[in-house]
Order: sequence, then structure tokens, then C-alpha cells
Amino acid sequence: MSIASVADMLTFGRQLAAQIRRGDMIALSGNLGSGKTVLARGVLEGLGHQGEVSSPSYALVHPYDPPHVRLPISHVDLYRLDDPAALIELGLDEARTYGALMVEWPERGGPGFVADALHITIEPEGPDARRLTVAVPRSWETRWPPR
Repeated sequence: MSIASVADMLTFGRQLAAQIRRGDMIALSGNLGSGKTVLARGVLEGLGHQGEVSSPSYALVHPYDPPHVRLPISHVDLYRLDDPAALIELGLDEARTYGALMVEWPERGGPGFVADALHITIEPEGPDARRLTVAVPRSWETRWPPR
């Protein structure tokens, strides 16, 4: 799938948000500056968030809760995670039971971490254009592609 601009990435994120359910994980992979946080911003806007969205690089997890969003969701950035065993301390399993997760740098979570996630890999195709490669798990088959 091709995305031509930042505005199109935000629109895609808002469309994706309409499909998110409790228990979902969206895994966002790509190099630094590829657009992972832009896509996350679109998803959060689609869930109703009206404030600033920044990458949780230092905090690792930014939770967003109702009434500011229609569904609790945690925006996670594992870039600084050195040991996948530290995931337990982040409480992501618990967060996922009552909401959803959107995870940047999911590969740092170790093998199997994103086995059932909607996995989106973002690659630059130009100054603003991006190529999205999507692995759709069974739990998303009836919701993909977003409309």
C-alpha cells in the first residue's frame, strides 16, 4: 500500500482507528523517521484524542484513556528496551485486557511478541511518500482493509 503524504498517513490512521477493538495490538516497524509516530497520531485522532502526540521514547508507554479517547489505548515505544524480559514490568498484558496497544519498534519485544498483532512496516519512498507492508492476523481479517 502506498501513502503519498503526511496528510494521507494521518487519514489512514484515522480509518484504522475505526476498526480497533479491545485486546488488539498494532505493531509499527520502520527506521527512525519513517512515519510510525505520524501513523500513531492519526490512530489517536481517530479515537478522539485532540492533544499533542509524541513518541513515548523515554517514558516507553503513554496511556490514553476515556473520555479523551473512545477506547483505552497505550502508545508504546520499545526503541530503548534492552531486554525483552523487561516487558513484564511495563504491564502491557494488563493494558491490553482493557484496551489496545500500539507498539513502535515491536521487534525489540523478542520472538513471538507480535504474533497476533496487525503488523505494519513503513518504508520511505520519497520525501513524504511511504510504502506500507501489512501482515494481517486472523483477528483482523474481517476488518481489513480499513474504510
